[in-house]
Amino acid sequence: MTAALLHDRDCGFCRWCAAVVLTLDRRRALRPVEIQSPEGGRLLAGLDTATRMGSWHLVGDDGVPRSAGAAVAPLLRLLPGGRVPAALVARVPRAAEAGYRAVAARRGRLGRLVRPRARRWAADVIARRATDPAG
Repeated sequence: MTAALLHDRDCGFCRWCAAVVLTLDRRRALRPVEIQSPEGGRLLAGLDTATRMGSWHLVGDDGVPRSAGAAVAPLLRLLPGGRVPAALVARVPRAAEAGYRAVAARRGRLGRLVRPRARRWAADVIARRATDPAG
């Protein structure tokens, strides 16, 4: 299974977070997709623009987008060692959503903490995974 990890290409913090997740994804179960890309538009066709841009999304083989806090447990299940944390997060969906929203509401401020070197690293990680999912 390969799931699409959709992120905002214009948000430095979002890109950095996506790169961290892709680095943890040693099984190559995820592939990065920009929300604003044509593929992002197809994968999120059932969502209005505000919903698309309001959070990150995970779309698995079933084609169903999972967004914001609701995507945390499914994402963790795809990462090595993530089954137990995923089970814990799945038990507290409102807390996962609240935690996600608290971070997302501050992504502009958090993005200013992502230094240029870290932004370049994130861009490199995403570009490598987008062009060569195996490596």
